[in-house]
Amino acid sequence: MSLIENLQWRYATKKYDSSKKVAQEDIEFIKEAVRLSASSFGLQPYKVLEVSNPQLREKLRAVSANQSQVTDASHLFVFCNKTSVTDEEIDQEMRLRASINEGEAEKLVRYGEFLKNSMKKMSASEMYHWTAKQTYLALATAVAACAELKIDCSPMEGFSIEKYNEILNLPAQGLSAATLLAVGYRHTDDQAQHLKKVRKPVENLFEVVS
Repeated sequence: MSLIENLQWRYATKKYDSSKKVAQEDIEFIKEAVRLSASSFGLQPYKVLEVSNPQLREKLRAVSANQSQVTDASHLFVFCNKTSVTDEEIDQEMRLRASINEGEAEKLVRYGEFLKNSMKKMSASEMYHWTAKQTYLALATAVAACAELKIDCSPMEGFSIEKYNEILNLPAQGLSAATLLAVGYRHTDDQAQHLKKVRKPVENLFEVVS
């Protein structure tokens, strides 16, 4: 039951102790958890940027409603969704799968064609929203990984997607900023840590359909 206990422990940290840094081995654990996250078709149509430049983080804070987590947390990750999934990207994915699962090459060629046709059926708007949803799955996995390590984090919106895209030159990479994750250690002055977690009861969230 440690996962439940860890999720009960975590909260969206509002104020970080900027003097405390997360160990690199823990950052690698979080990254590996994101790599292993669930993803529709297994395509992982996103990229995660680790922004380490302090001046750049100051620029991003200015377009993030001045949220201090952007600059004061040990690490800042920008989860970016792909704005499209190309045939070449699917071909690359199928080659990767074939190299890992020997003997599957023929099946993967057919599956690759199925994926290409599925992608082509989406409008640009549908594609954007689909890839953004996949990106949020990866974010959720990162949040759970932080809780597992008892490392504080803040999944964040409340920023200008357009400005992030401009500052980080994301459109040129076929990407768009979707959400943020600040990672670090809570400041002793963060009052939010003393509040009891508030969530709806299970019976309000779930309904058995028989």
